[in-house]
Amino acid sequence: ATRSPSPSCALSSLICHSHSSALLTMQRLLLLALAALGSTLRVGPLAAPPRALLRTPRATPVRMAEDPEELEMELLEVMESMEDRMKKSVASVTEQLATLRVGRATPDMLARVEVDYYGAMTPLNQLASVSAPTPQQLVVDVYDKDGLGDVERAIIESDVGMTPQNDGKLIRLNVPMLTEERRKELAKTASALGEEGKVAIRNVRRDAIDKIKKLEKRGVSEDTSADNQDEVQKALKKAEGEVEAAVAAREKEITTI
Repeated sequence: ATRSPSPSCALSSLICHSHSSALLTMQRLLLLALAALGSTLRVGPLAAPPRALLRTPRATPVRMAEDPEELEMELLEVMESMEDRMKKSVASVTEQLATLRVGRATPDMLARVEVDYYGAMTPLNQLASVSAPTPQQLVVDVYDKDGLGDVERAIIESDVGMTPQNDGKLIRLNVPMLTEERRKELAKTASALGEEGKVAIRNVRRDAIDKIKKLEKRGVSEDTSADNQDEVQKALKKAEGEVEAAVAAREKEITTI
């Protein structure tokens, strides 16, 4: 006779069937959800990260604080150099003004004459001695007598306005009295020399100010920088005043008969 399943076996079979159905339902729901998500996102190959993200960030250089004593020394050197260059500019103007003749003989009249001596331009005072035995005459004694012709030619080609007389041993120059027209020309030359000198002095001022500002960026205090810039400006005014005084004095000598 056929035996009917026991109640416990039937219950177990029902539970297993229910679990299987539930799992299948969950799997179908999950597949449907993934399909819907995939159609929405359109999943593609992974994009490469931006190039900027791949770069290694550069390390920001750290500026080390400079030694205050070294900065102070550099600042002192700037100021000393400025003063020295301005003094030399004033001296240069004074020397050039002295070469302008004022009606009486002075050796400085030939200070700007350069001689083509064996192919090299050489200042006359390195090749000869110049003296003024009388108020109206200059005497040039050339060390190397073979160079007398070169010296004579250089004097003629210069702007001294005198005709040399070469006797084979010495060169003599008679200093003529200045005409009114010539005096005016020399006065203009003196003024031009003064302007050139002031331009040179202003260039020195500009260089010094630039260097002071650079030192300020490196650590010199703003107050110290400002004080030294003021000192540069004062030195400029002083040097310009000296040039103007020298020019005025020379102009007076030139125009005085």
